[in-house]
Amino acid sequence: MRFYNILITLLTIFCPFSALAQDISHPKHEVRAVWLTTIGGLDWPHSYSQSAASAKKQQKELTDILDKLQKANINTVLLQTRVRATTIYPSAIEPWDGCMSGFPGKSPGYDPLAFAIEECHRRGMELHAWVVAIPVGKWNKLGCRQLNAKHRGLVKRIGEDGYMRPENPMTATYIADICEEITRKYDIDGIHLDYIRYPEQEKLKRSSLPICRENITRIVRAVNTRVRECKPWVKISCSPLGKYSDLSRYNSNGWNAFSTVAQDAQGWVRDGLMDQLYPMMYYKGNHFFPFAADWNENAHTRTICPGLGIYFLSPREGNWTIDMVRRQLYFLRSEGLGHAFFRCKFLLDNVQGIYDFTCNELNRYPALVPPMTWRDNTPPAAPNNLQLSNSNTRLSWQTSDTESHLFNIYMSYDLPVDTSNPENLIAVRKQEQEITLPVEHNLFDVYYAVTAIDRYGNESLPATITRKGIWKR
Repeated sequence: MRFYNILITLLTIFCPFSALAQDISHPKHEVRAVWLTTIGGLDWPHSYSQSAASAKKQQKELTDILDKLQKANINTVLLQTRVRATTIYPSAIEPWDGCMSGFPGKSPGYDPLAFAIEECHRRGMELHAWVVAIPVGKWNKLGCRQLNAKHRGLVKRIGEDGYMRPENPMTATYIADICEEITRKYDIDGIHLDYIRYPEQEKLKRSSLPICRENITRIVRAVNTRVRECKPWVKISCSPLGKYSDLSRYNSNGWNAFSTVAQDAQGWVRDGLMDQLYPMMYYKGNHFFPFAADWNENAHTRTICPGLGIYFLSPREGNWTIDMVRRQLYFLRSEGLGHAFFRCKFLLDNVQGIYDFTCNELNRYPALVPPMTWRDNTPPAAPNNLQLSNSNTRLSWQTSDTESHLFNIYMSYDLPVDTSNPENLIAVRKQEQEITLPVEHNLFDVYYAVTAIDRYGNESLPATITRKGIWKR
């Protein structure tokens, strides 16, 4: 039956696109993510912070990006935080990356990670700290040089670049130290591990794969333990190669996570070491659809968000058409999977209309990140004491307990308010216990519902209130 459903879906995605577009669903829960790259300022920043004025300019670049992402109903930002044994925050472990100030090792005069978290949360978006794990940059550059000086033998040289040694137990401790530092200092929503694998240049032998996979898993396990001890609600994820392993009918052509670079990503979700996976599925045709279905079949109730190579829409990068990406996105939604765009720039540059399609069709309504019910499944109490101001332009409420919660607000012309319908969402993950409403003189009654959500994503029952209209129905 499972194969039959996949076959029907595959047949559907190759039907004329206009017919498919009419049937698109809009789920209430779905991860919609972007990778926001800081290395070399690829996505951000495009200017250096070297004074108070240039810091404000750099910050405005980011807020402009986030405004556009919010308009596209993106709910998860994967921000590159550890770059190449360098960081975009003041770390006690590693030096500043040069992307922020223009000078490696020098502060930009403010904390970019703290600023980004605050601005994402202000817009109802999650921020996950993207940590590049094994590569540490050019051999003679600041990050690699300092790491090699502090921990002799921890870094190996391959060509012109340095890589941490997965076989050295100190690597797991060190990367866990970085992730713990970020988790303790910042109100992040997730730790996202990138390049948590062996370098492909090593060409691992089949006989060595079991121990190599255990070396990588040791790092993942160490990160999981440290982060859980600090803040158990912080999501742990990674971006494995897009194909986990060979399938019975489709070959990975020698490039897969399990047998090429020793990433047992499906084992990590099975064993509870990962909450989300963002497989880098920068492929098309039979290199995409069967392997995406395989990730879904082995999700073990966790959240799978395939990464799409939308950079191939650029003529300088590839020869993809927008219809190829549309079919992939429709397939992922039909399978109940999320999506992640690589990279942010190509989405916001609207290459081949990808941003317009995302705003106006794919992500027409907001979506909530799926709750981590495997960590905690107890919803908070509903808000209470909903009140409208005399002018009907301000709605406020109170919480029923002392826990810190976020709030979703719904609006409908029907009662009861259908909180399962994302079309009714007008604000998500709101931090304040009030919202400003538009000045309207409604002909009919309008109903508002407010729910509380905890850090695991569990949502309370709604509390409702009526804004009276001029007429009765």
